[in-house]
Amino acid sequence: MVADVTETTAVTEPAAQPARRTQAERTAGTRAKLLDAAIDTLVDVGYSRASTQEIARRAGVSRGAQLHHFPTKEALVVAAVERLVERRLDELIGVHRGGPVGPALLLDAFSGPLFHAALELWVAARTDAALHAAVEPLERRVTEVLQEGGRELYGDSMSPAAFDLSIELARGMAVSAIFRTPEEEHAMRARLLPEWERAVTEL
Repeated sequence: MVADVTETTAVTEPAAQPARRTQAERTAGTRAKLLDAAIDTLVDVGYSRASTQEIARRAGVSRGAQLHHFPTKEALVVAAVERLVERRLDELIGVHRGGPVGPALLLDAFSGPLFHAALELWVAARTDAALHAAVEPLERRVTEVLQEGGRELYGDSMSPAAFDLSIELARGMAVSAIFRTPEEEHAMRARLLPEWERAVTEL
């Protein structure tokens, strides 16, 4: 006698399809890739060699897409630096919120890829009229962002004049740090920061 065997056929559920991104999400993603690639290119090769073709290649987007979002090289690199300025300030405020802060925090703000990319723009803008016109509003925005962040970070512990002086000192030290080793930079900060902090709190 042969036993009846009932076969159970597994029902395979169709694989869930990933949700399609909206046009706005695709646009934002393309812009983000271009802005990140612009910063990387500025830091790696400098402004004069940072072609839009190279930026588009690093971003993995077509030349046409790059031109659609940023029709000029100036517009692209300025937008990239502006985005990083605001992001960096948000990071610094988040890390130091509620804790003691001093001039060292400003030195941290003027360091790394963000500062080096901005420095490339400053130097090139001195002799490039189109770039100068594009960078000028960015610098005004940077000043506004720094002042807003300074009020939140330092409150009444530093007067407006002391804060402006500290910004200029931080920029100058950030430029000269290009020619110092990490050990020399550490020694420089250890020697000058106490004097700096004492000076600005007395203003």
